[in-house]
Amino acid sequence: MKNDIRHQWHFNHPPQLVWDYLTKPELLSQWLMESDFQPIEGHEFMFNTKPKVKVGFDGMIYCKVLKIQPISHLSYSWKGGPGKGKITLDSVVTWTLTPNGAGTDLLLEHTGFIGFKNLLSYLIMNKGWQKIQTRLVQHMNKHSK
Repeated sequence: MKNDIRHQWHFNHPPQLVWDYLTKPELLSQWLMESDFQPIEGHEFMFNTKPKVKVGFDGMIYCKVLKIQPISHLSYSWKGGPGKGKITLDSVVTWTLTPNGAGTDLLLEHTGFIGFKNLLSYLIMNKGWQKIQTRLVQHMNKHSK
């Protein structure tokens, strides 16, 4: 069994602004999580959030930038687990930006939820990405005022 998350949204903001919110750590922390992200292929970074011990998640997400094409494409690995170096989710997040009139279409693909052990992670993260998109819109709207 394999599950993938796929969401597409339209933003009434130019691609450069959307890109900035995906790649600048100070902006990422406003709508996603604190991180030491840098938009450089091969850069290893971490997202940090509140642990969810009951579902086997220590709050640490280990990532590595896999591919970057400025203002159009970004992908990074997304690995996490219960802690002490044990990884139970080994997935990839991909963002694709497409100009659309005065705005931007943004495609999120989060792939690699394999097997029953990742089903709960898939369900939680699928809903989570939808909520995060709302926060992203709110922050971009503040920025453009």
